[in-house]
Amino acid sequence: MNILLSEVLVVAVAIGSAGSLQASEAVVSDHVAAPSYELVLRENVKWEHLNPARGDKSPRAGTLWGDRNGSEATGYLLKPMDGFQSPPHIHNVTYRGVVISGLIHNDDPTAVEMWMPAGSFWTQPKGESHITAAKGNSTLAYIEIDEGPYLVLPTDEAFDSGERPVNVDVSNIVWVEASNISWLQQAGMPTSGNAPEIAFLWGKPQDGHVNGVLLKLPAGFNGTIDSQASTFRAVLIQGQVAYQATTDNNSVNLAPGSYFGSKGAAQHSVTTSDELESIIYIRTDGRINITPN
Repeated sequence: MNILLSEVLVVAVAIGSAGSLQASEAVVSDHVAAPSYELVLRENVKWEHLNPARGDKSPRAGTLWGDRNGSEATGYLLKPMDGFQSPPHIHNVTYRGVVISGLIHNDDPTAVEMWMPAGSFWTQPKGESHITAAKGNSTLAYIEIDEGPYLVLPTDEAFDSGERPVNVDVSNIVWVEASNISWLQQAGMPTSGNAPEIAFLWGKPQDGHVNGVLLKLPAGFNGTIDSQASTFRAVLIQGQVAYQATTDNNSVNLAPGSYFGSKGAAQHSVTTSDELESIIYIRTDGRINITPN
C-alpha cells in the first residue's frame, strides 16, 4: 500500500552551482531526474562552534546538509552543554527545530521557562530577541534554515518580520493515522494500532511546496519511503532504524540525529526495531509514499 502525500504535479527546480535549490515557476513535467542519495551517520558528523565568537561557551553544531555559511537552505545538529543559556540575541534568518534528546527552552528573554523534551518542535522568527537554554548531558536538536548565511546578531538590531514563534511540546503534537486521512490512498494498510502516522508541522504537503512533517513508524515496520520530489531530506528523531538506499546492497543502522536524503525519484528502505517505534522528520517538496513490505 502507498501513502500518497500529494497530487501529481511536479515543479521544475534549478540546481545552483553551489548545490542550492532555486525554485522556478511551477511547470508540469513528465521526466524525473535519475536519483542521487546522501547519508550522514551521527557518529560521522563534524562538529564546530555554532557561534565562533563565543568560543567554548558556544554550543557545537554539525552540518547534515547544505552550508550554514552559504546562501542555501541548511540542516544541522545543535549540541549545547548541560546548563547552557545564551545571552539575548537575534538571527538574520528564521529557523525551525526538533528536539532529539534532552530539554530545550527557546523563548523571549523574560518568558517563563518551558522545557521542551524529545520530539518537540519550535520555530524562531528572524529579527526577534530570544534566548536558548538546554538541560541534560546529551541534549541534541535538529535545526534547519531556508536560506543562509545563519548569523547571530545583537538585540539592538532586532526587527519585526511579521512572523511569530511556535513552541509545540511533544505532548501537543497532533498525529493523524493514515487510515483517517481521507485524501490519502488506502489499500491494505492497518487501520489502527500498528499503522504509520503523520504530524503536519509546516508548509503545504503538495508537490512544488516545501513542507515539513513527522513520520511515526510502528515497532517492527519494514518497508520503503518512496520520494518523487526534487529534494527529500530525512532525520531520525527517535528510535532505531536499519536503512538502505536502493542503489546500495548494504544496510546501516541509524542512531537519532542521522540523516538520509535524495534528489529525484528515489526509494529508501527502512526497518524499525521490534521494540521501539521510530520518528523521522521529513522535509520535501514533492510526493512521498510509505510502502510496507
